[in-house]
Amino acid sequence: MSAIATTAHSDEHAEDHAHHHHEQPFIEKYIFSTDHKMIAKQYLITGLIMGFIGIAMSLLMRLQLAWPDKEFWIFEALLGKFGQDGVMDPGIYLALVTIHGTIMVFFVLTAGLSGTFSNLLIPLQIGARDMASGFLNMLSYWLFFISSVIMISSLFVEAGPASAGWTVYPPLSALPQAIGGSGLGMTLWLVSMTIFIASSLLGSLNYIVTVLNLRTKGMSMTRLPLTVWAFFVTAIIGVVSFPVLLSAGLLLLMDRSFGTSFFLSDIYIQGEVLAHQGGSPVLYEHLFWFLGHPEVYIVLLPALGITSEVIATNARKPIFGYRAMVASILAIAFLSTVVWGHHMFVSGMNPFLGSVFTFTTLLIAIPSAVKAFNYITTLWKGNLQFNPAMLFSIGLVSTFITGGLTGIILGDSTLDINVHDTYFVVAHFHLVMGISALYGLFAGVYHWFPKMFGRMMNKNLGYIHFWITAVGAYGVFFPMHFIGMAGLPRRYYTNTAFPYFDDLADTNVLISVFAFITAAAQIVFIYNFISSIFYGKRATQNPWNSNTLEWTAPVEHIHGNWYGKLPTVYRWSYDYSKLNSDESDYVIAGQDFVPQNVPLQEGEEELNH
Repeated sequence: MSAIATTAHSDEHAEDHAHHHHEQPFIEKYIFSTDHKMIAKQYLITGLIMGFIGIAMSLLMRLQLAWPDKEFWIFEALLGKFGQDGVMDPGIYLALVTIHGTIMVFFVLTAGLSGTFSNLLIPLQIGARDMASGFLNMLSYWLFFISSVIMISSLFVEAGPASAGWTVYPPLSALPQAIGGSGLGMTLWLVSMTIFIASSLLGSLNYIVTVLNLRTKGMSMTRLPLTVWAFFVTAIIGVVSFPVLLSAGLLLLMDRSFGTSFFLSDIYIQGEVLAHQGGSPVLYEHLFWFLGHPEVYIVLLPALGITSEVIATNARKPIFGYRAMVASILAIAFLSTVVWGHHMFVSGMNPFLGSVFTFTTLLIAIPSAVKAFNYITTLWKGNLQFNPAMLFSIGLVSTFITGGLTGIILGDSTLDINVHDTYFVVAHFHLVMGISALYGLFAGVYHWFPKMFGRMMNKNLGYIHFWITAVGAYGVFFPMHFIGMAGLPRRYYTNTAFPYFDDLADTNVLISVFAFITAAAQIVFIYNFISSIFYGKRATQNPWNSNTLEWTAPVEHIHGNWYGKLPTVYRWSYDYSKLNSDESDYVIAGQDFVPQNVPLQEGEEELNH
C-alpha cells in the first residue's frame, strides 16, 4: 500500500511540476539541470565539441604523414613553438596521438555516446519520470565537463601535453623528467582521467539502479528495448572495469611524485641510474588493458543497441532473435573482461598464456557474429525506410563486420606479433570501434533528434553526410591494412628515414586526402544539427511510427516526461508488420505497428514476448 501511495504521490508531484515547469530560472533549467533530457543534450553538445577537437588533431597528423618534408603555416598557427616555421616538432606528433586517442575513446565515444543516449532513453523507454538520482546525474555531467576542460587545458602547458601515447605506458608516463610531455601535461592527463572515471561511475550506477528499480507497470526485463539492455550492460561493464584504470592512474601518480616503484625498475637517464627497482611496466599494461578491452564494448554496445532499435523501426519488422540478442550482449560483457591479454602478445608474456587469450578472443567472435547475422536477417525482406538513421545503422553493421574480421587476425598471437604496432592495428580498431561507434552516435542523433529538440533534421543533408562519410571512412582505413601488412610502424611522425617505405608514401597521401574529405562531411552534419534546432520542421509525436514508450510522451519537454499517470506496458518493443496478422482488429487503419502501451487482444498472449 505504501508503494502505491508513493507512486501516486510521485505522479501528482510530476503532474504539478509539469504544469509549472516554465517557472524554472534559466540556470536551473539549462545549466544545473536535474532533468535527464537536458543532461543528455549537455553530454551530446560537449561530446560533439570534443569530437571536433579530436578530428582537428587527426588532420594535423595526416598533414604531417602525407607531406613530411613540406612546411604548413597552420602548424605554426595552431602549435606555436612546436610548429615553428611550419615544421611539426617530432615530440608534439606523439602528443597529438595521445590527446586525440584519449579524447575520441573516452570523451566522445564513451561519454558523448553512452552519456547522451543512456540519459535520454533509459527513463523514457522504461516509463520512468527521471533517473533514480537527478542530483547524481547532474554531478556526473559536470565532472565530465571539468575533466574535459582539464584535458584541453593540458594542450597549453609550456612543455607540451602528455606524450606517452593514449595508453600512457611507463616509463614515459611515470618519469616527469623523461621528455617534455612527461611533465605537467602528463599530470593534468592523470587528473583529468581520474575525474572522468568518477563521472563515469556515478553515471553507470545511476543507470543500473534506474533500470532495476524504476520500470513502469508491465515492463519486465524481457520487454525492455535492446537499447536499454545495451545501456544497462554497458553500465555494469563500466562499474567493473573503470576502477582498475583508476587504481593504475593513482599508482602512476605515486611513482611520479612520491618515489614509489610500482611500474619502474632499473631506469637510466643519460647514464644516470635512477633509484627505482622492483616495479614492472608490464603490470601497468595489465591494469590498463583490463579496462582497455572492456572499454571497446563500453563504446560499442550502446551503438549496437541504437542500431537494433533503428533497424527494427525502419525495416518495419520485429527484430530477429530478441532473446539471442540479449544473450549475445551478456556474453560479450562477460568475455570482454577475459581477453585483455591480446593487446600484450609482444610484451614477452608466456606463450601458454598467449594461447589462452587467443582462445577467449576468438570466442568473443561468436556473440558478435550473432548480432551481425541478426541485423542482416532483420533487414532481409523488410519494408526498408532509407532515412539517414537507417543508413548509418546499416553502415555500422558493415564496419562492425569488416573491422571484426581483422580482429580475428590480431586475436591470434602468432599472426599478431607480425603486424602489432603497425598501421594494421590502427585500421582495425578505428573501423571496429571508432567508425562503428560514431555511426551509432550519428544514427542515434538522426533518430532521436525529434525527441530531444522537437524538430526534424534535414534528410537530404543527412544523405550527403552519410555517403561522403561512408566512402571517406573506408578510403582512410582500408588502405591502412595494406601499409600495415607492409610493416609501416604507427606513431612515427615521418618514415622518410627508411627507404624501404618510400613506395608507401603515395598511399599515405591518398589516406590523407580521404581524411580531409571525410572531415568536411562532418561540417555538413554540424550545420544540419545547429540549423535544425532552430529552423527544422516541427516534429510530430511519433515521426518514425515506433513502438517504444518515449514516443508516447508529449513533444514539449516536461520534467517528469508524462502528464498524469505513467504508461502501462502490455507487450514487447518490436510489434511491427502486424497489418496482415489475425490480430489486426486492434491495428489502426494503415498502421503496421502496435505500441507497447496498447493492451493485448484475446489469443495474442502466446505470440507476445
